[in-house]
This record gives sequence, structure tokens and C-alpha cells, in this order.
Amino acid sequence: MEPPGAETVVVRYGDMSTKSSRVRRGMEERLVENIEALLADRGVDGDVERRPTRPLVWTDEPTAAAEVAADAFGVVSASPARTLPAEPEAIVDAMAETARTHYDGGSFAVDARRAGDTFPMDSEDLGREGGQAIWDAVEGDFEPEVDLDDPDFTVNVEVREDAAFLYLTEFPGPGGLPLGSQRPVVALVSGGIDSPVAVYEIMRKGCPVVPVYVDLGEYGGQDHRARAVETVRTLGSYAPNFREPLRVVPGGETVELLADSLEQGRMLAFRRFCLAVAEEVALDVGAAGIVTGEAIGQKSSQTTQNLSATDPITDLPVFRPLLTMDKNDITERARAIGTFIDSTIPAGCNRFAPAQAETSARLDRLREREPDDLRERARDAVADLELVEP
Repeated sequence: MEPPGAETVVVRYGDMSTKSSRVRRGMEERLVENIEALLADRGVDGDVERRPTRPLVWTDEPTAAAEVAADAFGVVSASPARTLPAEPEAIVDAMAETARTHYDGGSFAVDARRAGDTFPMDSEDLGREGGQAIWDAVEGDFEPEVDLDDPDFTVNVEVREDAAFLYLTEFPGPGGLPLGSQRPVVALVSGGIDSPVAVYEIMRKGCPVVPVYVDLGEYGGQDHRARAVETVRTLGSYAPNFREPLRVVPGGETVELLADSLEQGRMLAFRRFCLAVAEEVALDVGAAGIVTGEAIGQKSSQTTQNLSATDPITDLPVFRPLLTMDKNDITERARAIGTFIDSTIPAGCNRFAPAQAETSARLDRLREREPDDLRERARDAVADLELVEP
């Protein structure tokens, strides 16, 4: 719902406000570029203006543009709004007009906020006058009721030094930092529920992602690969100006070798192979680290002891955004970002898992069991990778 005469979108951010003015200005510029890319990718017209603390989108489609802007990483919320002079009479009149257009009974409230000290009224006085104007505008047709705690209808106004913005709706955003404000990372995408959520979360903190899928050969199959491809495509819709092709790395020969030669430590040796693959890609593209969808204790291979045995294969930091999350929370996040359905296409990769899981691996013993040429295998596999465009 938007007020009559709405022609802009007010964009709000959170963590960026804690940065120095120089850093914040750079992040604001990055955020503007990202919102522009999202609007263009989704076919919504709008001109994005960088303003301190409140970027604006000027558009003939304010509700559609607000929904798009709210998908940009770094955005806390976005509202389709009407721009007004920072003058009490203009604001109060617009509140009354908005109520006449949209109020259809029940309780109402005015939420007025003021930034700076140039406006001649404080927030409480503006809210009181606006509330009276709304009452007078609708009492002939309804029996209005004021409820400041849980109203059915709220008219919001933010007053800045040079303008005021009146709005009715806030579309929540992901928060975090603008994508591109941090160094890129390589993400191991398995096609399951967890890794796409981990990718989304690391992008939410500003990191562009280079996705990598290790093809399991006969232990994976087309359905398993399709899950990875489709989830990466969905994630790309949140970052159209940072889309990277999915790097499909052939791992079937190594998987088959591990399945034939190892029972104990098989899954951990494979995880080390995947991390070595990711490191090779990271060195090639200049990425700062590796991202996985692992969470402590979620699987036998993800105990703290086992994680400590897999990480030493790489010199790069391994980021695990889901480290302390529960499975139910991860699943709900996958539903919210649109990756859940594709992540649950039936696949046969469970055939690779050993009959008995290992939960307390020792690095020295794992190194003794795994192939001596694990790193070389990773390097050769990356040399034969396939690029799949999103």
C-alpha cells in the first residue's frame, strides 16, 4: 500500500551507519549500484539517488521498486513514499489525504520521526496534529479510534532537513552490507539445503561469491548437479551485477578411489579434497577465503574434531556462516530465499557415505589413510573444470 501521489522509495540501511563517513560514502555508492542492477534485472524503472542515511529511488512504480530494493544486501527496509516539503502544513494535509484514500475503519496511529533541529515541531507535536487531521478527515464516514500500540492503520512520516517522506508500508530487507564491499570468496555448493543458505549469508555481509560444485561422477548424477545449478541461479537473482558462472569440477575419479580404498575417514578425505579444489579456484580468481555450509554437529563429518582435521588442507580461511545454526532454522531460511525446492530434488549421493561414520578423526591418521596425491588431484580437476553460466 502506498500513499496517494507516491513517487519515490525510501531505502534504509543499518550496519553501514556505524562506519566512518568516508567508508559509509563508498558503501552508499555501492548500494546504489546494486539497487540499480536489481531494478534493471527485474524490469522495474527507477532512478536511484545516493543520499546520506536514506538513498531514494525515484519511480512511477514505487511499490514494485520498494520490493526490489528490499532484496539488496545492506538494506534494512524500503518503503514506497510520497515526498513533501519539510513544512508542517504540507505534511498534515498529506496525512489527511492519505487517510481519506486508504483508511477503512478500525484503529489508527501516526508515527512521526524528525531528524535534525530545523523543523519547527517535535515528533510528538507533529504526530498529535497529524492524528487530529486524520480524525477530522474520516469521522464523517467512520468511527475512528486511536491506538498507539497495535493500530490497524498507521501513517508514517520521516522529516529530514530538506524534505519529508510519508509512507504506509515497510518491506523488510536482509540487512548486512552492500555486496561488493568485501573481498570475494569461493563457495563450495553441494546442491543440498545448507550450502545455498551459506552463500546467501556470506553475500549478505558484502562478499561476492564464486560458486564451485564438485561433480561426484556416478555417485552424484544429473539430478545432484541440477540442484547445484538451480540454486546458484536463484542466488544470482539477488546479485545480478555480481553473477559468476558455476565452476563444475570433475571429482568422480577421486570419489571412486576413496569409495574403493577407504572405509574409515572416507567422507573427511573427500571434504579435504573439496577444500583443496576450492583453494585452487580461489588462488586463480583472487578470492580471500572459502565458504561451506557446515554447521557444528549437524553431520558426523561436522563435529568440531572433524572440522579441525579437514581445514589444514588449505592455507585459506574457511568461513562457515551456518556454524551455530540449527537445521530447522537453516531450512526456514532456504524457504525464505527460494532455494529449498531445488535443494530437495531426489539424488543418489548418499551411496558414497560409509556404513559407519567417524566423529573423532585425528589429522595424522587421516593423512596416512588418504591418497598421497590428494592436492595434485585437486589441481588437475580444477584444470578441467566446466563453466556453467547462471
